[in-house]
Amino acid sequence: MANSISARPLVSLALPESGAARLATQIFLAVSGTLSLTLSAKTKVVLGPVDMSLQTLAIFLISAAFGMRLAVATLLLYMAQGAMGFPVFQSTPEKGIGIAYMLGSTGGYLAGFVAMAAIVGWAADRGWDRSPFKMLGAVLTAEVVMMAMGFAWLAALIGVEKSWQFGVVPFIVPDLIKVALASTLAPAIWALLPKR
Repeated sequence: MANSISARPLVSLALPESGAARLATQIFLAVSGTLSLTLSAKTKVVLGPVDMSLQTLAIFLISAAFGMRLAVATLLLYMAQGAMGFPVFQSTPEKGIGIAYMLGSTGGYLAGFVAMAAIVGWAADRGWDRSPFKMLGAVLTAEVVMMAMGFAWLAALIGVEKSWQFGVVPFIVPDLIKVALASTLAPAIWALLPKR
């Protein structure tokens, strides 16, 4: 029993035990999460020839804090907002909106975001977010899965060579930086909390 309690994700510390208050809090967190994802998608850090958004870092941290179910629900809500035409994704509305944008060159990466949330959230549910090494394993796995999904989708659209050149290589270093940040930030937050 003690292990199941100690392995709960960070957000469990703020959730009411049961009832309508718990559901309302989860809905509030999911909506807040989609706002964070939108802001992170629109925030760019220039690293040489490639602009890096903070979106994957936001997904890592939301997933570590929320756990798998709430993180996946948050990402699905975010995808639904995008499908309905809200300009929540990077380069929207400039490069299109809605389903047409989601089926474009970024479609595989968007689907990969949901997979990332599931992987990192699953790890957080098991207490891996307290250990930098375990968290690194989970976050790195999630990153590889997302990139593989994005690469495969893009390769079907523009070919393997161009997909690798434009859809993977420019993002390796920036994404490894975000992997390292997420792997250390989540355990650091737990370390600052009083022992429960």
